[in-house]
Amino acid sequence: MVRAADRTGRPARTSVWLEGKRPRGAAAASRGTAPRGSGQPSGLDRDRIIQATVRLLDAEGLPKFSMRRLAAELDVTAMSLYWYVDTKDDILELALDAAFGELRLPEPESGADWRDQLRELAKGYRDLLVRHPWVSPLAGTFLNIGPHYLDFLLTVQRVVRRTGLPPEALGGAISAVFQFVYGFGTIEGHFVRRCAAAGMSQDEYVREAMARVEGTPALAELVRESGDLMAARAGATVEETRERDFSFALDLLVAGIEARVADA
Repeated sequence: MVRAADRTGRPARTSVWLEGKRPRGAAAASRGTAPRGSGQPSGLDRDRIIQATVRLLDAEGLPKFSMRRLAAELDVTAMSLYWYVDTKDDILELALDAAFGELRLPEPESGADWRDQLRELAKGYRDLLVRHPWVSPLAGTFLNIGPHYLDFLLTVQRVVRRTGLPPEALGGAISAVFQFVYGFGTIEGHFVRRCAAAGMSQDEYVREAMARVEGTPALAELVRESGDLMAARAGATVEETRERDFSFALDLLVAGIEARVADA
């Protein structure tokens, strides 16, 4: 299959942060079209486009997002968006970085305990993934080197450096904590969205699901084997149980870092 980049004689774009917005005439020429008029659309700017993109992704999800849908949300023509971005991927990458701009980052040099700061970063990242379920697939798709994400990454590195781990262990520690958070937050975010789509609370959804599972003969062994585990970990609500699981797992990771430092 011939890619669009090959057809236009240009290499594939790597990141909007590396290449920026190409001259508008070149962008129009690469699509074989030219918008009417020569004036820039009034009342529109890149920040407004990004904000609308985030709203749409939150409301409708990534699969339904399109430049036409975004243009309708902004009450402009789809072509007018190309004054500010070259492709749909560009606006998605910009929205991804805008989401990371919502994080409140601790100051690594403040003298606060690194454990507290690591937990703060992990909880903030988890909350972000749950609040914006589209962030996790985009974070795994794009190069993700926007300024807000880089601020987050640099803060994570500076906090983990303060643990006392040797340099060769820092990358593994960061991966252990934040890949865990990525997985936990991704699953949680999709579950919350699924419950909302079904018009149920999380507790109602789980009760209905468990009633079906318990009534399915093929799953009888799983129910029997899991009964004591589920009873032991259950909180008053699904959210309370999940919060307990997350905190305990994160404490295990922090304890593992402490143990490795002590053994060094």
